[in-house]
Amino acid sequence: MSALCVLYQSRRSEDGGDAGLMRFSLRLMKTFWLLLVLAVMAASLLGWPQQAKAQENLAVSDVGIIYNFGDQITFQARLQSSVPIAQASLLFRESKEQVTRVEPLTLNSDGTASFRYDAAQNVLTPFSTIVFWFQAALSDGTSHTSSVYYFRYDDNRFPWQQISADNITIHWYDGDHAFGQAALDTAHAGLDAINQVLPVQMNDPVNIYIYSNADDLQGALFLGGQQWVGGHADPALGVAMAAIAPGDLQSINMETKIPHELAHVMLYRSLGAAYYRLPTWLEEGISSMVELYPNADYANALTLASKNGSLLPFTDLCVSFPTDSGRAYLAFAQSQSFVRYLRDTYGNTGLIALTKAYADGLDCELGATRAVGVPLSQLDTRWRESVLGQNVAGVALRNLAPYLLMMGLVLVIPLWGALTMIRNRRSLEQPAR
Repeated sequence: MSALCVLYQSRRSEDGGDAGLMRFSLRLMKTFWLLLVLAVMAASLLGWPQQAKAQENLAVSDVGIIYNFGDQITFQARLQSSVPIAQASLLFRESKEQVTRVEPLTLNSDGTASFRYDAAQNVLTPFSTIVFWFQAALSDGTSHTSSVYYFRYDDNRFPWQQISADNITIHWYDGDHAFGQAALDTAHAGLDAINQVLPVQMNDPVNIYIYSNADDLQGALFLGGQQWVGGHADPALGVAMAAIAPGDLQSINMETKIPHELAHVMLYRSLGAAYYRLPTWLEEGISSMVELYPNADYANALTLASKNGSLLPFTDLCVSFPTDSGRAYLAFAQSQSFVRYLRDTYGNTGLIALTKAYADGLDCELGATRAVGVPLSQLDTRWRESVLGQNVAGVALRNLAPYLLMMGLVLVIPLWGALTMIRNRRSLEQPAR
């Protein structure tokens, strides 16, 4: 401050008077503001290394995953920090999940840690992508999060082979290269059949996993012994699975199961998450209808159920199918026949209208009413009459009703005229009073 005063006195003497003082004051203010800006910049520059250092307080290395499918998953990593770590956690979830699992970690003296997840009791979706990361609370009160890591939860119980073309990949472990090629050809043929009903595009990949027997497939799906399940699709993942053994029946099984499961994936891609609003009879009916090898036994099952009165109302097949094999088989047979009847009656545009109506969230009755103008229960009755031959007399009467009405009109008009003439004649013949 004293130096500024001396400078002030000196400049006043040199410049002479108040004018010199004014010019000096302006120079002094400019100098002050310049020094202030430089000071702020210096403080910011000094703060940057500290901020970068804070972000680097958690270093994660040696990240690894070891797992046995359906049994356990071991997460491994080394967490280090210049500030002591007070608490560490592992966070993970399936990529399509909304809920994140949080597990505490115990760090060794060298910063290494591992966590074993029980995948037998806490099931994860086969072939899903698992997202995981680490968090650490430091002794200075700060908290830090690592980068995000990924791994695919494949069924590593088997030595998978694979073959690909046009965004379709076939995975199999039993059978030669010709087996895989036959499955790939069937998938493309199935896609063509689906496209005749529902326009689809193969912009995203589809993975089809072929197990050689139902037990291996059951082990992947954790279905608890539902041996009648020969296939499964996870449409959101673009994954289809089927149990097909190499041998004499492989072509029939491929032509039945591969197009069926592929149709579920394509329906999902057409509708997005609204796919899950479709009635079960509709999604399974469409998937069954595009099978390249129709199940001849379905007709026998329908005939028998129609005769003994055990057909399932379609209003009962909106949410799910029965769990027991016999009734489930009948549900598939009915759905395939019913959807085929709907397509024959209302065309592919009618089927597409049905999927859109149900995708909008309408219930089973109203969805059918909006799409084709007839409630589901009435469509059920018409299907039974038209396809299964129930209520033959009623159907015949209903079909003849327009003709009977026309005939009645044709006969009533002359009859009415004749009656009118008779009344008029009688009135003329009566003597006047």
